[in-house]
Amino acid sequence: MKSEPKPKILFSRKEIAAAVKRLAAEINRDYRGKNPLLIGILKGSFIFMADLVRLLVFPLEVDFIRLSSYGSGRESSGKIKVVPGLSTPVKGRDVLVIEDIVDTGLTVAFLLDYLRKKRPSSLNLCALMDKPSRRRVPLTIDYLGFTVPNKFLVGYGLDWDEKFRNLPDICAIEE
Repeated sequence: MKSEPKPKILFSRKEIAAAVKRLAAEINRDYRGKNPLLIGILKGSFIFMADLVRLLVFPLEVDFIRLSSYGSGRESSGKIKVVPGLSTPVKGRDVLVIEDIVDTGLTVAFLLDYLRKKRPSSLNLCALMDKPSRRRVPLTIDYLGFTVPNKFLVGYGLDWDEKFRNLPDICAIEE
């Protein structure tokens, strides 16, 4: 019988809160006087985005998009699909995409291309984590919380087959 994997804390909830606060300060500085549209990539970004939005001090709108490339495994299939579309128009808007983790970059690059075709006035990316060792396409992250090692991470919204998403810390799966 295979044992359940053991999550080991990589970033504590205090470290996460400090990173979110730092990102919010940068975004508050850059978006002051604007009314941006923040687009969260579901499902993983929902906790990060909720914490981030509560620290932003300017008018904003929120929307979500769901992209799928994993299924139930630990490796991306590389085939990305938009599950529901956006309900908020993007044309002429300042758009900030909120992502939990940038891994290969394929999913985020796909979304940024999708959004550019809708002609926003600006388009930026905020990611809590970046795993550059796995990058397959070039990508600029405008607001970044942490650079992480090539480990499978769960917690604070990230899951493994819908498990561990509710952990308050970001953990690496140890098998």
